Amino acid sequence: MTYNPSPSDALERLLRYVQVDTQSDSHNEAQTPSTACQHDLARMLAGELLELGCSDAKADEHAYVTATLPASAGAEGLPALGLIAHIDTAMDAPASGVKPHIVRYEGGPLVSGIVDGGPVQTTPEQVPGLAQLVGQDIVVTDGTTLLGADDKAGVAEIMALVARLVANPELAHPALKVAFVPDEEIGHGASLLDLGAFGAEWAYTVDGESLGEFNYECFSASQATVRAHGVAVHPGMAKDVMVNAITVLREFEDLLPANERPEHTEGYEGFFHPIEVGGTVLDASCTYIIRDFDAERFSAREQLMQDAAAFLNRRHGEGTVTVEIREQYRNMAEHLRGLDFLRDNAFAAMEACGMDARAVPVRGGTDGAQLTFRGLPCPNLPTGGYNFHGVREFIPVRSLEAMVDVLEGIVARFAVPQA
Repeated sequence: MTYNPSPSDALERLLRYVQVDTQSDSHNEAQTPSTACQHDLARMLAGELLELGCSDAKADEHAYVTATLPASAGAEGLPALGLIAHIDTAMDAPASGVKPHIVRYEGGPLVSGIVDGGPVQTTPEQVPGLAQLVGQDIVVTDGTTLLGADDKAGVAEIMALVARLVANPELAHPALKVAFVPDEEIGHGASLLDLGAFGAEWAYTVDGESLGEFNYECFSASQATVRAHGVAVHPGMAKDVMVNAITVLREFEDLLPANERPEHTEGYEGFFHPIEVGGTVLDASCTYIIRDFDAERFSAREQLMQDAAAFLNRRHGEGTVTVEIREQYRNMAEHLRGLDFLRDNAFAAMEACGMDARAVPVRGGTDGAQLTFRGLPCPNLPTGGYNFHGVREFIPVRSLEAMVDVLEGIVARFAVPQA
């Protein structure tokens, strides 16, 4: 099936939005947003929504943007549908001074830019679907920063949909509740979104990757902070006295399964992932993230961390190792059972746009995971982007425009009562 996306302003919007620095900061989680710069994009989006006629559009003190697009004629009495994306970008790569540009991909490696005399490129071996993009225009970075399509592509696609619906009032849709939220990349999970005031019965986040992928399963997730407390003495007199906190952390790491790391897992396999470490002989700490799809296996992983600490405390003395576990989000599949129309409407819209619709477990989390557990059923749709969280991030222009068509098809299917 040959499919040509309808023109939209999603590209123009993406190119503007990615140039606004909105990188979040995991070291400032006590404040929302974690970085003041996120307010810049929030204010811009609220202003654009007001210009489109969403009279209640606003950006609040936490950089949450909310707005309502009233239902089309005949759909006024139907439940409202939410569309959600996040405005922050990840900390895994530089995110300030993003310089997007468009390249025509002609096969072989996709080169974003030249840095330090060498190409920053993505090969077909790294992204097997790259070969299907030959002849397409692709938005890339200059190779020094991430692009920010995660999730400004989702933002641009939702905004382009709203603009299209305003320009074409005959297009059917229920009342649409739009939300753009901060700090998703640091596990904030849209926790300050007032669901009662938001007013959606169901919602979708637009925060995924390849076209056709639909996510209603995600990891359950926790963050564990492991602290080791040592005994420091002069190394010349350390025998049988010193307890080196750094060494104890290494022992803790050795007690976790070596093959259950992100670099060795895929599909439904969970993992332990050390993400930050530091300290001295006297005090050292390591932060882990714990992930699994299965609730029992997830609980067992958390327990293994505690058991490893207990073992080392027996070896080195009580209080040598402590583990503090903070839950981040849960597998949304646990609360989406019986709501098959959320999947069916998305599949029908994607297939109508020539996509191979398929359910894919997302090896990460979205704002939808926490929102689902808070009572707003919220699976995840793709954006069409690739290589998120790095300088090789890219998104085809055709994918941007196709997702606006998909969103149009989805909202039309909610303009009738759901079974």
